[in-house]
Amino acid sequence: MPKLVILGTSYSVPDEDHENTHMVLQGKDRLVLIDCVSNPIVRLKKAGLNHSDLTDILMTHYHPDHVSGVPLLLMGMGILNREKHLNIYGLEHVVGIMKKVLVDYQWHSWPRLFQVSFQNLPDRELVPMLETEEFRIFTSPVKHFIPTVGVRIEFIKSGKVLAYSCDTAPTPSVKKLAQDADILIHEAAGASVGHSSATQAGEMAKSANAKELYLIHYPTGDFYDPGIVDAAGEAFGRPVKLAEDFMTFDFD
Repeated sequence: MPKLVILGTSYSVPDEDHENTHMVLQGKDRLVLIDCVSNPIVRLKKAGLNHSDLTDILMTHYHPDHVSGVPLLLMGMGILNREKHLNIYGLEHVVGIMKKVLVDYQWHSWPRLFQVSFQNLPDRELVPMLETEEFRIFTSPVKHFIPTVGVRIEFIKSGKVLAYSCDTAPTPSVKKLAQDADILIHEAAGASVGHSSATQAGEMAKSANAKELYLIHYPTGDFYDPGIVDAAGEAFGRPVKLAEDFMTFDFD
């Protein structure tokens, strides 16, 4: 049953075929959104998922290409008569700012409010965020411009592991997140203070002994570089794939 659906793959400037990077983890009892951009209700529907089933949101960091959809999602679900409780997780930095943003939007005056619980994640490596009968989710700080976490998901029945670097320059915490992962989804926005090149993504996958590497958060549209897959593959020593919007990974 558990699966991960990629809802967007672009870096900060999306195009017609690539939304900003975010994804959703579906289990029997939980539907976990990892970042929240664009129009989340529409995006989930296009993926064949129902927004009313959403149980949790992880905000990896407070940049608009990752969390700008949170207020719109909360308003929309309220208008659509949601009653179920929703958990929102993040480092204290992102949770604190998002609470202020919602106050600025005067969200307590919105009609049909439902219960939302914000939960601060400790700023340390491999923090257990959520555990169900099907999977365990862990977060670790990574190296971006602002406080940011990457994600490790361990699937209990299959024993499979998926890791997501989020936005980061190469850093040892990503290697720990991705250690022996069956799938590593790694950003490839380009080498900079807070990002990684495709080559660096390949090097990280190799050092972590990941089995498969998918590139995400890469430049799209006029800025897309068709050489990034080959560059990552040369560093990884194995074939590399490009993550695409609505790509699905099953973990039965």
